[in-house]
Amino acid sequence: MTALATTATLGTPGGALSTGWPLAWIGGLAGTTGIKFVESSLDLDSSLVDRCLAGDESAWERLVKLHTRRVYGICYRFTNNDGEAQDLTQDVFLRIFKTLKSFRSGEGSFTVWMTRLTRNLLIDHYRRTKLERATDSIEDQLTVLEERSAGTGKADGLLAGREASEILQAGLQRLSPELREAVILRDLEELEYKEIAAVLSVPEGTVKSRLNRGRAELARVLRKHKIAV
Repeated sequence: MTALATTATLGTPGGALSTGWPLAWIGGLAGTTGIKFVESSLDLDSSLVDRCLAGDESAWERLVKLHTRRVYGICYRFTNNDGEAQDLTQDVFLRIFKTLKSFRSGEGSFTVWMTRLTRNLLIDHYRRTKLERATDSIEDQLTVLEERSAGTGKADGLLAGREASEILQAGLQRLSPELREAVILRDLEELEYKEIAAVLSVPEGTVKSRLNRGRAELARVLRKHKIAV
């Protein structure tokens, strides 16, 4: 393994926050996968990691391809900025490339290990840019969206399509980092509670508490902007 493959340009996640999404989100209805599929995915990740460590560049390219969308999705939901998410995704895979030898398949899945690494990088990024964000209030974004929706003339007052997606994304940014990451990892990335606990290094009870608080805050934002849930 001699070179780091460049992750593809993704753009913002399409359709992930459509008007139908809040119903599944608000009840915590994360999708499930079959046991055989999960096992085969775990086996594939472990196999690819072993091949990467043995110097197989094609295995590294496949590993990046398999997980880029998930990493980018986490970064975008956390930052609400496509450019930052692209850059952070590159940084995540660079860090993975440099620390892959530290992954131990017997201690958990590659997805959990990778997500923990992504989360740590995002927290570092959050701390670095805290002062910059203080001058760019999310309230300004919500005000613009509210004014835009007022001029649409929709009889039922509901926002649809891209506007609803933007409101939902803006709502995520209103949450504290600890609540935001819990909602992202459970309701968007569909990790299990025990996996999230491993990523965040907190008890499962703390994960559930943060998730409930995050969902409640998001629901409040959606009701304020008349998004159907």
